[in-house]
Amino acid sequence: MADQLGKINFQGYEDLLSGRFGAARKEVIQGPAFGVDVAITSLPGGLALAATSDPLSLIPSLGLQESAWLSVHLMANDMATTGFAPQYGQFVLNLPDTLSKDDFNTYWSFIDQYCKEIGVAITGGHTGFVKGQNSTFAGGGTLLTIAPEEEIVCATGAQVGDSILITKSCGLTATAILGMSFPETIKQKLGVEIYHSAFEQFYQTSSLQDALCAAGTDKKYPEIHAMHDVTEGGVLGAIYEMLVASEKGGEIDIDQIPIGNVAAAISGLFGLDPRYCVGAGSMIIACDPEKATDVICRLASTGILCTEVGKITDAKAGIQIQKSGVTSPLVYLETDPYWAAYFNALKEGWK
Repeated sequence: MADQLGKINFQGYEDLLSGRFGAARKEVIQGPAFGVDVAITSLPGGLALAATSDPLSLIPSLGLQESAWLSVHLMANDMATTGFAPQYGQFVLNLPDTLSKDDFNTYWSFIDQYCKEIGVAITGGHTGFVKGQNSTFAGGGTLLTIAPEEEIVCATGAQVGDSILITKSCGLTATAILGMSFPETIKQKLGVEIYHSAFEQFYQTSSLQDALCAAGTDKKYPEIHAMHDVTEGGVLGAIYEMLVASEKGGEIDIDQIPIGNVAAAISGLFGLDPRYCVGAGSMIIACDPEKATDVICRLASTGILCTEVGKITDAKAGIQIQKSGVTSPLVYLETDPYWAAYFNALKEGWK
C-alpha cells in the first residue's frame, strides 16, 4: 500500500473493502462500488437520499482560496453525477496546529462562499487542530441531496449502444495545478500567457453545471443513463470506471478526446498524457445515441464543449480504444501519472 499514491485502485478495493460494509439494510439501493460516486438510499414518498464523501484540500503552495474551491467542488462534482445539485454538507476539519487564526478565517470564508453559491447548507461536522498534521488533506466532507428516486442517475446505468460523451477537455486539474505550483518554470519555459491561463483553467474544475445541463433541472432528460466525473486516472480512467460499474464494455476513439492548448503545453513539459491525468471539471456521460446530438447542443448553448468519443458495448467485448485506426485494450493506470510528475519536479528543484 505504501508505494501507491492517490485513490485506491480496483484490486485494492476488492482485497481490502469489498463485502465488508456493515449491516445490510434493504433501503440502501446503491452502496459502495468501484466507479460509483454516490450512495443512494430509498426514503418514504418516492424520494431517495444521495450521499458522497471526499477529502478536504488544504494546499499551502496552491493557496487558501484555491484549496477551499477544491474542497467544495470536488465533492459537488461527485454529487452532480446524480443529475442533482448538492443540498447539505457536513465538514470534518483536522487542521495543522501551525495554521493561524487569520488563515483559518480566510479558508473557511471561502468554504462558506462556495457552498452558498451552489446552494449547500452546512449542517455540521467537526473542527480540530492536530499537532504534526502536515498532509494536504485537512479532513473530509460529505454532501447530501434528497430527490425523486426514479430521477436519480447513477454511474451503474450505462446501456449497450449508448454514446459516450465528454464535457470540456482533459487534464484540466492536473495541468492547472502543475502550472500554478511551478510558476517560475512555467513562465520561463512556456511563457507568461500559459501561466496566467493555468490560473483561469483552475476555476473550470467544477462539472456541476455540465451535469445539470445534461440531465436537466426543471425538466429531466431520460436519455441520460449514467454519468461519472473525471478525477484520478483522467478521462480514460473515468470511462473505464463507469463501464466497470455498469458491467459493460466500450469502444473509445482516443483521437476524438479534446485536449486544450494549456493542457497540451503543460502536460508536454512534464512528460504527461493529459488523457490519463486527474481532470476534475470534465464529466463522462452515457446517453441514448439518438439523443447524443441534442445533449451536445444543449451543453453548447450554455458555452460548455461536449464531444462524442465512443459507444457502450457488451461486457464480453471488453473496453477497447481506437487510435489512428488501430484497436487495442484500454490499459487502466493504477496510479495517476500526475503524482510522479509533481514530485519529480520538486526533486529537480523546479520553482
